[in-house]
Amino acid sequence: MNSNLDRFKKDLESLIEEGDRLLLAMFYELNPKEFLLELKKNDESSAEEIVKGLPSFKDKYQSWYSEALMLIKQLLPDRIIDFISYYEKPKSRKTINYDNYKISDYLQSIKVPFTVGPDAAIPQFKQQLAILESAKRRFESSLFDIRQLVQADLFDSELDEAEELLKHGFERAAGAVSGVVLERHLMQVCDSHNLSTKKKNPSISDFIECLKRSNVIETPQWRSIQFLADIRNKCDHSKKDEPTAEEVKKLIQGTAEINKTLF
Repeated sequence: MNSNLDRFKKDLESLIEEGDRLLLAMFYELNPKEFLLELKKNDESSAEEIVKGLPSFKDKYQSWYSEALMLIKQLLPDRIIDFISYYEKPKSRKTINYDNYKISDYLQSIKVPFTVGPDAAIPQFKQQLAILESAKRRFESSLFDIRQLVQADLFDSELDEAEELLKHGFERAAGAVSGVVLERHLMQVCDSHNLSTKKKNPSISDFIECLKRSNVIETPQWRSIQFLADIRNKCDHSKKDEPTAEEVKKLIQGTAEINKTLF
């Protein structure tokens, strides 16, 4: 079975390759004749085929951006703001110029005659690709901390065990295992953000309260995790109110989702 580390490497390499193709697509969309001439200089026989195989930047960028953003959050969290800034329009922007033109402007075909055009988005996208490349180099560095990735493998395995327990009718045990996975993941997220609950034995509620207070999660996500915490508590503590299989299934699925989306 492939490890999370292997999956991250494969996903990252795929995103970089797709990003390179999107960059070529951007060049082609802006200057099709010039781009085709350059291709023919290198290999006239395959130039037309290369162009046919290019994706539509405006159709494919959003999905690429969403996947790349999730990887950057996991591997280079200190570069998240930079990565987003090349896409989003500055809220304080009053006029558009070459320096503050963003990829979102390109997607909307925004241009200011005699001032700035869509080609201003090229350096912005190149910077996003450079951040992805730096994430790839981090894999090759001896300084790369794979603790979170190794722990994620362990969590996946434990959730598989919880599903087996549930399948055989052990709802309380399945919920208890899932609750421990969720609690440990939230503790890790707090550690990653240098947050402390200041409690000797913090619970899921303590962790998410700390994350909400620090704006790592918003109220809707706080409510969702608190709902999972309530099911976990029913599995661990309540002697009168038996957890249902459906509730425990929601706890397992919710924990798996949190593990993949909250870092």
